[in-house]
Amino acid sequence: MALNSRNKGKGVKEILVKDFRLTARDPRFTSRFWGCLLEALGTKLKFSTSFHPQTDGQSKRVIQILDDMLRACIMEFEGSWDKHLALIESAYNNSYQSSIGMPPFEALYGKRCRTPLCWSEVVERKLVGPEIVQQIEDKVKIIRDCLKISSDRQKSYADLTRCDIEYQVGDKVFLKVSPWKKNMRFGQKGKLSPRFIGPYEIHERVGSVPYKLASPPDPQCLPCFYAQKISF
Repeated sequence: MALNSRNKGKGVKEILVKDFRLTARDPRFTSRFWGCLLEALGTKLKFSTSFHPQTDGQSKRVIQILDDMLRACIMEFEGSWDKHLALIESAYNNSYQSSIGMPPFEALYGKRCRTPLCWSEVVERKLVGPEIVQQIEDKVKIIRDCLKISSDRQKSYADLTRCDIEYQVGDKVFLKVSPWKKNMRFGQKGKLSPRFIGPYEIHERVGSVPYKLASPPDPQCLPCFYAQKISF
């Protein structure tokens, strides 16, 4: 059933990234069934660092765009907004994406979608034999080059205010409390609540950036935190 419902159209993912905040409390990603299923499919489950959305920023950005589109649809159509979901999907899939240099529909199918807005712009032509393969290879190369350029551009912006921070095991550090509006973290709530709590001892370095704290401040949250979220 899982194969029929989730993988019949898009295939099996090689790597699946899940946020610690979701997996720490959601059995759909931590249950034995999902672990065995992903292992059988050859999918490697990777966990992102707590409170570090940049780890999976691409999907979060897409969710933000879709959220804005749904909000605008609800404001415009009110009680009948659910009847226009297909139009929202079509609008997004046919919108130009600067990261890949083309709309998602064109990247997937190799041609622009024929719609009433661009009916005369779409030219039908037959592709046969090696011509199809060559066109797909050219399209993939263009998309990869565009993604590399977009990634380098975003990295250059982030590097302007980013510096390398390293801690040693046994160091005492303070943990930054999430400043999100109306969001309660570690018992701290409100705009005037402390920005940092602690100190906590660093128990282990996990990978190149995250650190594991010896005494987690919240039992519902895994004790691994991004380096930018802790401070002396």
